[in-house]
Amino acid sequence: MTTLSDFSATSITGGDISLADYSGRVTLVVNTASKCGLTPQYEGLQKLYDNYADRGFVILGFPCDQFGHQEPGAEAEIAEFCELNFGVTFPMFAKIDVNGAGAHPLWSWLRTEKGGVLGDAIKWNFTKFLIGRDGNVIKRFAPQTAPDQLGDDIERALAEA
Repeated sequence: MTTLSDFSATSITGGDISLADYSGRVTLVVNTASKCGLTPQYEGLQKLYDNYADRGFVILGFPCDQFGHQEPGAEAEIAEFCELNFGVTFPMFAKIDVNGAGAHPLWSWLRTEKGGVLGDAIKWNFTKFLIGRDGNVIKRFAPQTAPDQLGDDIERALAEA
């Protein structure tokens, strides 16, 4: 059975990262954008990370430019934007596609594991997937679901052995 640990991705600074590095943690995977109406969610995501990281929780941010050209910058610009404007310290990755033939394999897997309301395609920036300590997808959250609404689900996932 495929799990989060079976994938790798390029960090926002260019190194290849095995997602097995996050094995045993509750993980929230999010496609992000710097010029989106939902961009302020970075602040809430960082608060979640600050609140739960010491209990085995991590957020993995994947910038994506497939929706309204809302992530036009290069990786260095994205990293600087996130740090300066929202104090982001959770792991960020290189810009990827989440839909279509060029979709990153992780995102193809996430979409098949938990489809959306109108099929499995990612509809917009800030779609979120909660993954348990075992590397399996627990739940998919719509872009409009604010990070502060995820606490109960994160708590339940953290409580599972």
